[in-house]
Amino acid sequence: MYRAYIILLLVWLLAIINTTVFAQKLVHYDLYINDTMVNYAGKTKKAIAVNGQIPMPTLEFTEGDTAEIVVHNLMNESTSLHWHGIFLPNKEDGVPFLTQMPIPAHSIYTYKFPLIQNGTHWYHSHTGLQEQIGMYGNLIIHKRKDDKYFRPGIDDLPEIPIILSEWTNLNPKNVQRMLSAANDWFAIRKGATQSYSESIISGRFGTKLTNEWKRMTAMDVSDVYYDAVLLNGQIQSKINSINNQSIKGGDKIRLRISNGGASSYFWLRYSGGKMTVVASDGNDVVPVEVDRLIIAVSETYDIIVQIPEDGFSYELMATTEDRTQSASLLIGNGQEKRLEPLSRLKYFDGMKMMNDMMKFNGNLDDMGMNMSLNKMDMNIVMYPEITGHSKKRNKQEESDPNRYNSNALSNIVTLNYDMLKSPFNTKLPEAPVKSLKFILTGNMSRYVWSMDNRVLSESDKIPVKKGEILRIVLYNNSMMRHPIHLHGFDFRLLNSHGDSSPLKNIIDIMPMETDTIEFIANTEGDWFFHCHILYHMMAGMNRVFEVGNYHNPRIMNKSMAYRMLQMESNMIHFTAQNDIASNGNDGEWMLMNARWSLSSEWRLGYNDMHGYEVETHLNRHFGKMQRLAVFAGFDWRYRKMGIDLHETNIFNQKNEKDTRRAISIGFTALLPMLINFQAEAYHDGIVRLSLSREDIPLSKRLRMGFMLNSDKEYMMDLRYIVSRNIGIRAHYDSDMGYGLGLALNY
Repeated sequence: MYRAYIILLLVWLLAIINTTVFAQKLVHYDLYINDTMVNYAGKTKKAIAVNGQIPMPTLEFTEGDTAEIVVHNLMNESTSLHWHGIFLPNKEDGVPFLTQMPIPAHSIYTYKFPLIQNGTHWYHSHTGLQEQIGMYGNLIIHKRKDDKYFRPGIDDLPEIPIILSEWTNLNPKNVQRMLSAANDWFAIRKGATQSYSESIISGRFGTKLTNEWKRMTAMDVSDVYYDAVLLNGQIQSKINSINNQSIKGGDKIRLRISNGGASSYFWLRYSGGKMTVVASDGNDVVPVEVDRLIIAVSETYDIIVQIPEDGFSYELMATTEDRTQSASLLIGNGQEKRLEPLSRLKYFDGMKMMNDMMKFNGNLDDMGMNMSLNKMDMNIVMYPEITGHSKKRNKQEESDPNRYNSNALSNIVTLNYDMLKSPFNTKLPEAPVKSLKFILTGNMSRYVWSMDNRVLSESDKIPVKKGEILRIVLYNNSMMRHPIHLHGFDFRLLNSHGDSSPLKNIIDIMPMETDTIEFIANTEGDWFFHCHILYHMMAGMNRVFEVGNYHNPRIMNKSMAYRMLQMESNMIHFTAQNDIASNGNDGEWMLMNARWSLSSEWRLGYNDMHGYEVETHLNRHFGKMQRLAVFAGFDWRYRKMGIDLHETNIFNQKNEKDTRRAISIGFTALLPMLINFQAEAYHDGIVRLSLSREDIPLSKRLRMGFMLNSDKEYMMDLRYIVSRNIGIRAHYDSDMGYGLGLALNY
């Protein structure tokens, strides 16, 4: 009898102990979001701080905890927080108009979810462009010591959370607008204009002409010039102890690195030798040693570095892919051992590569290389540290399959996705398979980014049955990299390791690459799938997977909310330019979104002879590259030409010049050499044809333009770009004569 009581007592005690040890722990954070002012790059500008800091506080948990995060929105605008890479109920995912309504100004909102995973993750605003100006931070979930996958010597090392970001002195809305207007100010700031004079000096004038014959603009590897890049909110910082323990020679340190940048990829290098990659996107990988790696926008890597010698500090350097800016962390004590900056990119070599790969219709030709998993880097031709100084490639080099393989061309070991291997079997269970393919499409001329040439506003949600396996093939048919992120799930990135293919939630897809991912859709809800370059996402490169028939208590009207989400990624942008010259005033304003533009051009003389003219066009743009547009227009002009009140065009049609109000239809097409051809027919039977170009890059800052039409009108101009909004312009107009003045643009 007593024995039975003793056994029951032991069972009861074990149950209490078990409950105490393994019970979920509620971990609570309060986040106070408010506007602030910062000066990272010589100008005091508006930013957003959380708990008074940028980046946002690092949130730390242990697997098994329950996170409770209370957001206090003290701003005069709405906001949100997305928990990047975290498995959670759909209503907690933090995407406004998809999984919740925006958090209103001056309100409090609570996120609460269990943590059923571990690893290095991060969190950020998913509202507008707030991420660009401060709303990003690390989110670390530690393994439990009793985790069967706990790795002694890796998971118990001292660690440093790192979050990378960029800073622009411009309002991010201006950045998006400038990109949509194909403003080349960023290229000027980066030294990436590839003008005619630069091409002649480099002996690459033929390359430049071929580039423009194929209707392409200058080569670049990133969209935006940034005034500074930051590592944990600083350009330069140093750490010499962790947990009050001094860092000394021989120590190994785990760096938990998140790329919280809005649009920048970063090269990571370490002056103390090799870096050992042990995790990616919060998932363990078999350790692999590399000399450098590129971390995609929103990607995370855990790397181990060693302090080789006592009495020295070693540099971890993060350099933007375009090599214009860097930020550094010095680790250790004593004399600094720094890295050499990465050399300037060889842009004309990149242009030659782009000419070879780009077909006349704007599609890419991989020439049978079947590229995948970052193993072939087309931009490698621009890296002096790999391919040496600029030179002409011979026929043998042209046919070498390794000509874009960094690891085959040098002894610098660069990480690629085929080097990542999961330490455990990631094969999915047997389940029905839904196969999808997305072609990543877009163009720089109007800055429209899409999947299958459809932006989100043109796309319905993609229905998925709960429990289905989604196998997705992604092909990048654009000349830009795209970091594609899946909310709510990790996917298997299928590589040469088969059943041990790594798990990730971000895949960087390089131009011309084809990659395959798969995951089991076992959590209901509306899950975002998008390019994580912020300005690409806001320009339309998104989709939504609708898993199951989920009722979201935080969305009252799902269809209306989805329309709001679609509208956000197809915003209307306004641009304008005005030339104030000695012989008159001319300019243009434009409203535009992904497929439509409404524009009005004017010319105003200073006397009756010169008069005025206003032409307004509503344009519908077509095609992936948007090189064709049809329009309806209205022409209103007045001028006094003296005795000759009419003139005859090349079709022998009389075109009344003193007073004219005419409705028209027509089309514009982009011809070789980036020349615009326009054909326009008016309601009175008059036809006008014209050829024009306004951005011929003679030098880094000097542009030439011309226009001629079938009404025997013509114009030529030179414009020197002084700043982002100001230029000096000289021109000759067949109607208005010579003029000199200021060119203003917005």
